[in-house]
Amino acid sequence: MKKDVGIWDDREIKPGQRRRLRVDIGTSFSGANITLPLMVWRAKEPGPVVGITAAVHGDEINGTGAIRGLIQNPPFSITRGALILAPVVNIMGFERHSRYMPDRRDLNRSFPGSHSGSLTSRLARVIFDEIVGRCDYLIDLHTAAVRRTNFPNVRADCENPECQRLARAFGCEVIVDGSGPDGSLRAEAVRVGCPTIVLEAGEVWKVEPAVLDLTLRGIANVLSELGMTNTPHEAPPHQMIVEETRWVRSETGGFLHFNVAPGDMVSKGQQLASSTGLLGMENEVIHSSHDGIVMGMTTMPAVGPGDPITHIGLLSTKLQHQKIEKSIDSLEEGTIETDLREQLASNIKVTYL
Repeated sequence: MKKDVGIWDDREIKPGQRRRLRVDIGTSFSGANITLPLMVWRAKEPGPVVGITAAVHGDEINGTGAIRGLIQNPPFSITRGALILAPVVNIMGFERHSRYMPDRRDLNRSFPGSHSGSLTSRLARVIFDEIVGRCDYLIDLHTAAVRRTNFPNVRADCENPECQRLARAFGCEVIVDGSGPDGSLRAEAVRVGCPTIVLEAGEVWKVEPAVLDLTLRGIANVLSELGMTNTPHEAPPHQMIVEETRWVRSETGGFLHFNVAPGDMVSKGQQLASSTGLLGMENEVIHSSHDGIVMGMTTMPAVGPGDPITHIGLLSTKLQHQKIEKSIDSLEEGTIETDLREQLASNIKVTYL
């Protein structure tokens, strides 16, 4: 049975209240207590309970910045239901600027966890009981791994109608359809009846302004869709569902010069990057293996054989590719969509051919 969002041990959050909480999750190597910081925000009227989590990987803090923005300067008021805001789930990894837990395990492969398992498994169990166990829906905020960036995309099991509903409402240009890996917070929450979506956007160790703006807009869109706010929905200029992706990898070592940026549409055979030695002799020209959209890229120009260069989201038809490309070409300056493309490309030098 789902836990009451208003009761946390001996602490009560009444309708209309916002309250900061600390949930005990264990002890450190020195024996000191470790707590998980949360904020619970209840509207005066009953309605859905939505959890918003960030930094399940401790170095992925774009979402942490977005949740801090919700706490400090909320861009909306909720009229129904409640929010559970968890700015840092992997608090032990966060303290060490690390993706992983101190026992070197991946928290996002350890759900739903165990009360008597490893350190990571025990934390996963607390998260699952105390957050997922109170939520009707969940939004989990992530970034790319170290030395990569992700063009914002929502990941959801589109065979689940409520997951697809949340994904479409969030308002990213790209939705990646899939159930997610076993042991991930998303997959395991959906299994117990809590429809969940993941946002993948930007880089580790940063709070990027355009990613922040998109995240806050997306959260507001979802809450509007669920009838929890009176804010209008802001739709993206286009939206695509990607069912398959491919990494394009280098064949030789070298120093990259990029010819595409995150969010670009690419065609099969198009040049993505070139690789040279340190004295400028060309080693390799890297071409796209498919038509699609650049969903992710390395931000590390020095690569070895087999290193991933670009992550391509495949589109179902050539016509869909052309329609999305035309929509991107007509984007107005100063929108979130154009700001994202400009800012995510700022860490790599791109020369268009």
